[in-house]
Amino acid sequence: MGEHVKNGDLIRMTITDFSTNGEGIGHADGCTLFVAGALIGDEIEVRITHMKKTYGYGQIKTLITPSPYRVKPRCPVSTKCGGCTLQNLAYDAQLAFKKNLVENDLKRLGGLDLPVNDVIGMEAPWHYRNKSQYPVGRDRRGNPIAGFYAGRSHEIVPMRSCAISAEIDELIVGKVLAFMKDYDIPPYDEKTGEGLVRHILVRKGCVTGEVMACLIVNGRRLPQADKLVEALKTVPGLVSVCLNVNTRRSNVILGNEVLPLLGDPFITDYIGDLAFRISPLSFYQINPVQTKKLYDTVKMMADLKGYETVLDLYCGIGTIGLYLADRADSVHGVEIVPQAIKDARENAVRNGVTNASFSVGASEDIFKDLPKADVVILDPPRKGCEESLLHELAAQKPERIVYVSCNPATLARDLKVLTACGYRVDAVQPVDMFPHTTHIENVVRLSLL
Repeated sequence: MGEHVKNGDLIRMTITDFSTNGEGIGHADGCTLFVAGALIGDEIEVRITHMKKTYGYGQIKTLITPSPYRVKPRCPVSTKCGGCTLQNLAYDAQLAFKKNLVENDLKRLGGLDLPVNDVIGMEAPWHYRNKSQYPVGRDRRGNPIAGFYAGRSHEIVPMRSCAISAEIDELIVGKVLAFMKDYDIPPYDEKTGEGLVRHILVRKGCVTGEVMACLIVNGRRLPQADKLVEALKTVPGLVSVCLNVNTRRSNVILGNEVLPLLGDPFITDYIGDLAFRISPLSFYQINPVQTKKLYDTVKMMADLKGYETVLDLYCGIGTIGLYLADRADSVHGVEIVPQAIKDARENAVRNGVTNASFSVGASEDIFKDLPKADVVILDPPRKGCEESLLHELAAQKPERIVYVSCNPATLARDLKVLTACGYRVDAVQPVDMFPHTTHIENVVRLSLL
């Protein structure tokens, strides 16, 4: 099967499906071919780049007949950059693709043939990110550059203007690169471990408009830092300039130490009526418009009457639990990262929330010591929940579980466990937190049978 298809071949084919990574899928000589940038309905000529036994990968050589869903990307480097792999797909079609992705994972991996609601999308799905991190390097002439990594590589695709990042980023990145060139500040070199500036991080408050510029540096000092601060003072909304210290030889972007250069090392923003302080290290949803829709969906599915004890597992800096606190008798959040729990407690005080408490620890390790809950919120990382936690949770028999997931595959796996333990899935609501990417967030309500 597929023995006649080999690297370098040119093959004409029609794309009939999408992979979970957003690659177009077609078939030739009995084998499956994955083609980046190809859309369902495209008739294309493909150059085979990497063949396995029954499948392979190719690149579009010629677009013969474009898909009816194909649109012109806003970003001129979208095909090179690894960020927005769906920018050439009409937004309505993106939402349909993501709904189908969720349905397929639930059925294939969870054995659950469930109705999935239409995806909650954005009215204006551009410039939505309130945080972006730009790797810094050099071009062939030695000039400092910044941008994003090309797909599946650490090669920087230079750019100043990103179609999904805050528009203010272009001004800040431009000023930082000009400062580096004027004062001969070397970018970090991953291969040698030498150089100073690793990344430029920008955060912007959606409601407050407050802006932070942070340089991730391979050291504790930035030469001529006062000159950078002077240059950045003219940026509208700027309230914070800081350094993040990262001297490790690794791909981890941020270090643990933050050194302020101007103002406090945080900005403030709101979700609904709640104010949150956001530092370079804070976990905070990157799409504030959709975050409000996501949390409103969680609040609706939790269906709190005022008497309930709520457990908020994997709570981060406490955002979801605090958002629900006005509808509950008490909220208790759990998070393994000590700094996040410190932030959560401060956020509770800052917002006058007196019925919320927080514990440091892995949810699966300390669950037996937590208060018995009427409603449980699960918002785990991409790997999902530990199966032991799901069994302990089900044995406690809370009335409702609201599961927030950024990974349909691990969501399906975990729902399979919970439904086998006596819970019924009432609703599956996808929310598009990351337009023009293949990522999709889901909120699922489960009720005790």
